[in-house]
Amino acid sequence: MKKVILAMLVAAPMFLFNQVGNAQNHHKKQSATADIVDVAVSSDQLTTLVAAVKAADLVATLKSDGPFTVLAPNNQAFGKIDGEALASLLKPENKSKLTAILTYHVLPVKLSKAEISGAIKANGGKLSVTAVSGAKFQVALSGDNIIITDAKGGKSAVIAADINASNGIVHIIDTVIMP
Repeated sequence: MKKVILAMLVAAPMFLFNQVGNAQNHHKKQSATADIVDVAVSSDQLTTLVAAVKAADLVATLKSDGPFTVLAPNNQAFGKIDGEALASLLKPENKSKLTAILTYHVLPVKLSKAEISGAIKANGGKLSVTAVSGAKFQVALSGDNIIITDAKGGKSAVIAADINASNGIVHIIDTVIMP
């Protein structure tokens, strides 16, 4: 009995260490087969975005081949929007408005943080980008941080970058950008 307890005490920390390692590598392992929607669904930070993508009927589009770069507003970003305004956007009668906002966060190409930063530097410190929606926004650098300026002058920062998916890449941003 003492041997069994000793074996359990030795094995438990090894099991916990492996579980922590597996959680930290979740996105890396997942990216080989997980598409952008699967990546978003697996993140506790993107639950509001997932609900919005479903309400706008964009799931099939974001599961398609791509490639896409998604600037994914986290839950706190959506929390900056008035609660009534957000609830209204999620209603079926406002689907076209919601679709315009969400597709403003998608680029029709896969771009890593390094590629975006390089393009900004190559263009004199600022770059105009056209989203899938057809609307444009500006990206610039503040130190090593990518800052997005939307059509209304609002600013958002990339706070987590280069989450790879089978059909593109996801960068998490801290504010919903508006066309």
